[in-house]
Amino acid sequence: MKELPIELKRMLDALGAKENVPMAQYTSFKTGGSVRILAEPDTAEHTAELMRLIEAAGVEHYVIGNGTNLLISDKGLDAIVVRIGEKMANVERSGRTIIAGAGASYAAMAKQSVQRGLMGLEWAAGIPGTVGGAVAMNAGAYGGETADTLKTVTYAENGAIIKETVDKTAFGYRLSPYCAPERIVIEAEFELNDDDGSAYEKMTDYNKRRREKQPINYPSAGSVFKRPEGHFAGALIEQAGLKGTRIGGAEISTLHAGFIINAGGATSRNVYELIRLVQQKVKEHSGVQLETEVKLLGEF
Repeated sequence: MKELPIELKRMLDALGAKENVPMAQYTSFKTGGSVRILAEPDTAEHTAELMRLIEAAGVEHYVIGNGTNLLISDKGLDAIVVRIGEKMANVERSGRTIIAGAGASYAAMAKQSVQRGLMGLEWAAGIPGTVGGAVAMNAGAYGGETADTLKTVTYAENGAIIKETVDKTAFGYRLSPYCAPERIVIEAEFELNDDDGSAYEKMTDYNKRRREKQPINYPSAGSVFKRPEGHFAGALIEQAGLKGTRIGGAEISTLHAGFIINAGGATSRNVYELIRLVQQKVKEHSGVQLETEVKLLGEF
């Protein structure tokens, strides 16, 4: 990494940024090498200013949340990683609206909304990422999507902090207009409905189905591949005879073929090679090209 400008160095020091941080502790795969600098801003203003300084310096950088949808190279990243996490995790209620900081746990926020007598986010009570990550990728499950109840988004862009009412037509399947590094989600408001008496039961049912059908006891990044039109990725992988296939410590889950798990001692390279194997074999078997939902950072 090139020499950082003095102003950026001061900002990083003020935020207590750390150097040469192993990223395995910040990703749900529990793999990945070290990053040169890890910074965790604590306010919207600090986030906007930090991003402005980084972009002005032309330094390679990435923005992450809980690292639940990431595969980081074993070689690490000669870059600045900005983590929006626990320091920006406020959750408040105003009538039927839930206001949440980008670093808040999406699952915890969803559970709180049900406990507070609201409904609309029951499906999200098992989503492992942050609110910011969910907004940035329009996370969804069980027929629900983040955009369904999203009312406003506050984000940092070009050093400014902007709040706007969302245009739901700008969202799609795992597609959002609020993606890093151009736009960094700071806060989101969700407009929900009063509980009609079924919210807790629905949330409990969704979580029961997750426990039964997903390998939640192993490190993973959830669904590795996007759902191909007219198909289910897990079914295509299983039909290609790949369930249980391993490369090193990485394994295609025997419980749900759409998941790759760290069965013990996996490296990011193991996971990457398994992803490429799945894409090749599924293409040969069904003619469908699977696209990754998991984001790959660094050199593989």
